[in-house]
Order: sequence, then structure tokens, then C-alpha cells
Amino acid sequence: MHRHGYRGRKFHRERDQREALIQGLADSLIKYESIETTREKAKEVVPYVERLITKAKKGDLHNRRQIISALHTLESAHKLVDEIAPELKGRTSGHLRIERLGLRRGDNAQLARVSFVDDLKEAPVAKAAAPAKKVAPAKPKTTTTTRKKPATTKATAVKKEAK
Repeated sequence: MHRHGYRGRKFHRERDQREALIQGLADSLIKYESIETTREKAKEVVPYVERLITKAKKGDLHNRRQIISALHTLESAHKLVDEIAPELKGRTSGHLRIERLGLRRGDNAQLARVSFVDDLKEAPVAKAAAPAKKVAPAKPKTTTTTRKKPATTKATAVKKEAK
């Protein structure tokens, strides 16, 4: 039996349960901006949310409706489009990071934290608090040089002869 073309993990769930799980994780990630889950679930939810962020950056009505249908709550969809996406405009991809945590005590599963790469809460405050100052370029040190005489042209040569 071959394994080609079977994308994604099943998590021992039916398709609709699996989709609801991923939607719930994505909804929580947008709402709380960081979640802790197993590493396998984190690896599944990151591409899902990355696609939603790309749609949120476009911000038109069609993409907004697609985001609303992909998340559980309307508030998280609006938060993604109105608050999170404008702060991520400078980045083309790689909006989320997965950090490994320890092992879960009960079943020894590898835990991971999924969070945004850019700090969404402190970034606007830092920009407003410290405005960029323009620094004047340093003047180059001048050395004493002798002035060169301007080259004589035909007009100046004629004037000199006329005198």
C-alpha cells in the first residue's frame, strides 16, 4: 500500500472532527495570540493560520468572508483582519513560530507553543515611544590641498593675446 497523496495528519478523528479541531486551534491562536498544544497539532495549525493571514492582508470583502467561514467566531475573524494583519504587512511569510516545550506528564507527548513571530502588543507602543531621530552625517576631515589653476580655454587665451 502506498502513502502518496495523503496530506495531513488524522489525529484518530473523522474528517469533520479533525476540521473542527484545527478551526478551534486557529480561533484560539488568533484570540490569545499564543497557544500550547502537541507538536503534531501545532504543525497542522500553522499552515492553516498562515493562509488565513495572507487572506487577511488583502482585506477585501471576499477574503473577509472566507476567513469568517474558516474560523469559529466572528470576533476572531474581525480581529485577524482589522488588528493583526495590518501589523504583519511588512512580512511576506513566516508569521508564526513553533517552540518546543517539555513532555506532557500523562502520555509523554511532545508539547509546543505556537505564537506570532512579531510581538503584536508591544510593537506599536515602541514605535510611538521612540521616534526616529535623524542624525546628521559626519563631516569628512579636510586636508590642506593646493588649488589647481583652471584650465585655459580658447576664449581666455584670445583675451590674453588681445591685451
